[in-house]
Amino acid sequence: MQIIINPDKSVWDKMCERNAPSDDKVIESVRGIVAEVRHSGDEALRRFAHDFDHADITDIELSAEERKQLAAKVTPQVRQAIDAALVNISAFHKAQMPEPVEVETQPGVRCLQKAVPIQRVGLYIPGGRAPLFSTVLMLAAPARIAGCKHVVLCTPQGADGRIAPEIIYAANACGVDHIYRVGGAQAIAAMAYGTESIARVDKIFGPGNRFVTHAKQLVSTDTAIDMPAGPSEVLVMADHTAKASYVAADMLSQAEHGPDSQAILVCQSEDFAHEVAAEVERQTALLPRKELVEQSLSHSRILVFAHRGTMLDFSNAYAPEHLIISMDNPWDIAANVTAAGSVFVGNYSPESAGDYASGTNHTLPTSGWARSYSGVNIDSFMRKITFQTLTQQGLQSLAGTIVTMAEAEGLHAHAQAVNVRINDSAN
Repeated sequence: MQIIINPDKSVWDKMCERNAPSDDKVIESVRGIVAEVRHSGDEALRRFAHDFDHADITDIELSAEERKQLAAKVTPQVRQAIDAALVNISAFHKAQMPEPVEVETQPGVRCLQKAVPIQRVGLYIPGGRAPLFSTVLMLAAPARIAGCKHVVLCTPQGADGRIAPEIIYAANACGVDHIYRVGGAQAIAAMAYGTESIARVDKIFGPGNRFVTHAKQLVSTDTAIDMPAGPSEVLVMADHTAKASYVAADMLSQAEHGPDSQAILVCQSEDFAHEVAAEVERQTALLPRKELVEQSLSHSRILVFAHRGTMLDFSNAYAPEHLIISMDNPWDIAANVTAAGSVFVGNYSPESAGDYASGTNHTLPTSGWARSYSGVNIDSFMRKITFQTLTQQGLQSLAGTIVTMAEAEGLHAHAQAVNVRINDSAN
């Protein structure tokens, strides 16, 4: 793993680059897939399932009996873990429910704000080598807590006809209304535009590969999406109080997400940097997904800075999806974090906790989007509507201000909408 000592600020942009391969062919392919689904609906979904997933599907939606049978295959230990995680995730997201706002800005002028749930949401859950049933909890639980009336889920069926039972169990536990055996860009298109079997949704959530990511970006002109996203990432800040074995494990837990994932260590000691690098190599050899991890580590790196302030500055410049602070007085550092998706404070706060069961959401902005986007939270599933009501006296008191501003903007009908009421009340 590359170790870089005190890189000058002039090269920080280079140090902050993610592994982003050229996707021109992927984008072109996704455009075709989306167009086909819009044109041919269910027929296109079946064709793409055969072509891409080698799966022959007849019924696009899982029946209630199928859901029951699949969920029953989950081991008691995993069921208990899912149930326990759901309790914590639900507790944290229930606490986020917004309070209504009501203010009398001046006598006779009352302004209100109310949060209302998005009516129809679609969740995408990847299958494949690592079916992310934990993401079902992170998306479906807050959707239900927010009050979304219709929650649907798409996940691919394998060539063997299999869908991970854990995904189905988690979906049942969260009260997902419909589950469709559809994956990839075609699933995003189906939720965005609707087919004979899948009704159009108002907003799409969930991670995926480059095809899914580009599909979400493409349909975002017509259907809302949770956030821009790319390969997953972590940045660990560590000083003399950190343990190399912990830091290495944190970096590897990120690297195993996929070959495009990135793990960055920012530390104060060159000796510690080499110690972590050696520990990463040792622990990698023990992992079943060793080859995938090694691909990810090829574009991961360790940076050494002498000062805590510089370490923090670099972290804020990188804007990581996950930030782990393994330092003395970590909350002093955390208080000055300005760009991160989710922050893990202290030596006993691994990213794995937030990924699964602490209660925070693991659907987070990547690729530097943490500078301007939040991770998924209860607000992601709601819209805020404002209301106002004015008494006759309230409008009278505001009339001069409104008319002056409207006329200054050349919008005379706006001024007239006030004047006609004021003149009418004067007669």
